[in-house]
Amino acid sequence: MPVLAAFAVLLLLLLALVFGPSLWVKHVFKKHGVERPDLPGTGGELARHLLDEANLPDVKVETTAGGDHYDPGARTVRLTPQHHDGRSVAAVAVAAHEVSHAIQHARGEPAFARRIELVRNLTWIERLATAVVLLAPVGFIVLKSPVLFAVHAVAAVALMGIGVVVHVVTLPVEFDASFGKALPVLERGRYLADRDMPAARSVLKAAAYTYVAAALATLLNIARWFRFL
Repeated sequence: MPVLAAFAVLLLLLLALVFGPSLWVKHVFKKHGVERPDLPGTGGELARHLLDEANLPDVKVETTAGGDHYDPGARTVRLTPQHHDGRSVAAVAVAAHEVSHAIQHARGEPAFARRIELVRNLTWIERLATAVVLLAPVGFIVLKSPVLFAVHAVAAVALMGIGVVVHVVTLPVEFDASFGKALPVLERGRYLADRDMPAARSVLKAAAYTYVAAALATLLNIARWFRFL
């Protein structure tokens, strides 16, 4: 019985570790995403203003259903409808965060350049990992080699693990966008009242930790594939 209790506690801690950051990020965005008619503009309008202020008029601002992000290939800041069209503390903070990535790109900051290269390579690595996973059972059935099957499994997990490394490496870029650039801009420009700044800091922290949640989700995906194999 004590062993079962210890296992249950361990399982709960593991679930909290994997799902906790993602749930916290969603909670922060929802809590501070309440519409505020008293704010002077929408997130999209603020993003356009900040880009022009940074002398980046050629960087576009668009809505997207694919999550808030800056697309360096298209040189476009993309915001979800609630952040592009909404007037909330979350919309303001997220817009400033994504514009900060555009500024990192325009300045040619080495950390951001490394991130672009890593993310570009991650796409084909994930495809290769999926192919290795799907071919592992086929190879075992045809060749009947447990050793080869084990090599396939280890290779697949290792390839998927690269995704976790990429998400961890991007953290400094995210924190610079949130606290090295976005927060000083919001404070200097007085785009929010002093009473709203703690909420803005929480949103900026959540924006940065989105990649932690992504890394943990990747780990969960690895565990699922490992179980399948």
